[in-house]
Amino acid sequence: MSTAQKIRIEDLSNPVLSELQQAAIANTESLQINLNVDAVLMAAMENTGLTDFGDEGFKERLAEQLRSTAEDTWMNNFGRMSVFATKVQQASSRLRVVDALSRHPEIHNIEIKRPIMIAGLPRSGTTHLLNMLAADTRFRSMPHWESRQPVPAPGEEVTHDQRDPRFQRAVQAYQGSDAMLPLMKSMHDMNPEHIHEDIELLDIDFASYTLEWMAHVPRWRDYYLAHDQTPHYGFLKTMLQVLSYYSGTGIGDAAGGDLAPKQWVTKTPQHLEQLIPLHTNFPDATFLVTHRDPIEVFSSTATLVAYMSRIRNPIIHMDEIADYWLDRIERLLRACLRDQQMLPADQTMDVVFPEFMADDMAMVRRVYEFSGISLTPDAEHQLAAYLKANHRGKHGQIVYDIEADFGLKRDALYERFDFYYERYPQLDPHTQ
Repeated sequence: MSTAQKIRIEDLSNPVLSELQQAAIANTESLQINLNVDAVLMAAMENTGLTDFGDEGFKERLAEQLRSTAEDTWMNNFGRMSVFATKVQQASSRLRVVDALSRHPEIHNIEIKRPIMIAGLPRSGTTHLLNMLAADTRFRSMPHWESRQPVPAPGEEVTHDQRDPRFQRAVQAYQGSDAMLPLMKSMHDMNPEHIHEDIELLDIDFASYTLEWMAHVPRWRDYYLAHDQTPHYGFLKTMLQVLSYYSGTGIGDAAGGDLAPKQWVTKTPQHLEQLIPLHTNFPDATFLVTHRDPIEVFSSTATLVAYMSRIRNPIIHMDEIADYWLDRIERLLRACLRDQQMLPADQTMDVVFPEFMADDMAMVRRVYEFSGISLTPDAEHQLAAYLKANHRGKHGQIVYDIEADFGLKRDALYERFDFYYERYPQLDPHTQ
């Protein structure tokens, strides 16, 4: 039985802002935020001293993201500033990536062999599964600090540990975000050493659903879903090659040169609706697909979005948040059921949430066996150490209540996801 502290967000729909939150919002009210492509790219070039962004097709996607954000009439200036800063960071990373590939074309020769790639709804156990596997040091994974700046700045010492300047910058950013939204870590902790999802790499190509978590952007959602993502998943593969190159230690470029990288383990919920582009670019991957009751997923997801909204929206539109994310979850699931059957059966394994939570080590043993990887005594020790240090509810456990918070009845939602329960009856709440 969980002994985690139970946390109920009583002011979810009508936030009582802290002094820090009020000050941060007030300090941005008079700022002129230029949500246009030229402003973002100019800031990125000033940050890096570089000018070559590579294939300029990304500019259309960036413009669409910025237009969509500008259309979010709910958003305050703090929210707009956050989006602008994020886009500048992504454009800066793109400049550094293009520069690295220009100076080191051998990066393209690095093989990404038999990666383990996790896909599943947000809040369905993908993070726990990824971090468990990543505890085995035989795998290559990407900590959050590295995702924020995959390529080091010229002349920076690359130690790939807590001495790395990128790690230190990530610590400062985490401390700031934790002060602003202290309950985030109870729902989705993103501390610098947390093994992060590869959507941050897709963001550098401005081709992901990340923006949907930052703003109300149905326009961007529709644009993204209307375009084939196969080339952007090719960019993701290039990014894994880049990260593999910079996985050594030393000064700047001297850190690179690892042409025989470890086996990658990655995850992103977005993969659930992009399984074919994922498989096209990673044909020898093992695909782990997590499954959880979508009503539970919605409860957690919508609460997370509503909580994050307190610093970017003067009014929390609970109905709109519910409608948007119910639709988004349904789209993800329908795409998964459509496409998962086209993946090679001997490379695809379901990870069902209740079974995973009941005995996570047993499930991970099944993953190793399915993937043809030996679970050595050293690896078991590493996984056990991770579990001991990162038990569920480490930062408290949020108490979710979709009826009180969103005015929704579970039975009404049940009918919406009946198509999914038919495929995974073990998740059907009426049979449990």
